[in-house]
Amino acid sequence: MKIETDTVDILNGVRFGKTIGAPITLLIENRDWKNWTEKMSQFEDKSDSVKKIHVPRPGHADFTGRLKYGFNDIRPVIERSSARETAARVAACSVARQFLKELGIEIGSYLSAIGSAIEPEHTLAQEALANGAETLMNLADRSPVRMIHKDTEAKAIALIDEAKTRGDTLGGIIEVFVTGVPIGLGSYAQHDRRLDAHLAAAIISIQAVKGVEIGTAFRNAIRFGSQVHDEIFLDAHGKPYRKTNRAGGLEGGMTNGEPIHLRIAMKPISTLMNPLHSINLDTMQEALSHIERADVCAAPACAVIAESVIAPVLMNALLEKFGGDSLAEIQERLNHYKAHIAKTFAT
Repeated sequence: MKIETDTVDILNGVRFGKTIGAPITLLIENRDWKNWTEKMSQFEDKSDSVKKIHVPRPGHADFTGRLKYGFNDIRPVIERSSARETAARVAACSVARQFLKELGIEIGSYLSAIGSAIEPEHTLAQEALANGAETLMNLADRSPVRMIHKDTEAKAIALIDEAKTRGDTLGGIIEVFVTGVPIGLGSYAQHDRRLDAHLAAAIISIQAVKGVEIGTAFRNAIRFGSQVHDEIFLDAHGKPYRKTNRAGGLEGGMTNGEPIHLRIAMKPISTLMNPLHSINLDTMQEALSHIERADVCAAPACAVIAESVIAPVLMNALLEKFGGDSLAEIQERLNHYKAHIAKTFAT
């Protein structure tokens, strides 16, 4: 996590802080690349002098990737499947995130669990969320593990220290929220226009993420419908509101005006310093798995990635509905639409 500077150089596509329609090129320096010029040589064949890797790590892309693509070395699989590529994704998605923020749409996250350290309730998060998703994000950023409940944070840090001592790893549960989303992004009319499907696909594409839940989906699945669906009420001014958001802000593949809520399950990282049992694909003998540089727990970093990858999904859905060739034009159309919705409930 410390071989990138987190400093992005914008090489083209932006003038005076605004996009001009040209492709945007972003550069993030990696201080470690010089150490890999021989192992990952682009032109000269140094396969005889570079040690090959033949023992796959259980839970990683190593085993299947080597066999699928016919490599005689796992190294190409390790490099391309690495979550290091998400640094570029976060940078690119940040452009879409800025666009959304200009339209009043904010994205934020925090961790509700790391290993067996699980927060008791979401009350603290809900209080922060009332002021927008970025308020929640900023609150989470005060914690080294991006947790809000201090007792849970202490338990998580102790678990991470224990895992490091044991040569083990930990995963976690990430809560992502989006506020300020207008009603009606996405569509029920065609399966490939359902916004929930696009959001889920973006999240599940993140390395080590094995599950995504919209709202309290799994809890909803074992309850009666009367305990699940978010009832609609009218306030004193005749405007609709809901007391709950178990649907996670999405109904029928469309946003319903409530905050979008995605719950994400990240598994423990596959590289263990105390390696698991595996096989050597060259000798076909049993062996301990390969050890590669890795973190003990990357769930806090994964939360930031998750915030980012959904930004272009939301931007595309918003542009599909409102169109426009400039930010001012899109804002005008969005405001007109919101006024039209509000007029529907005017008394």
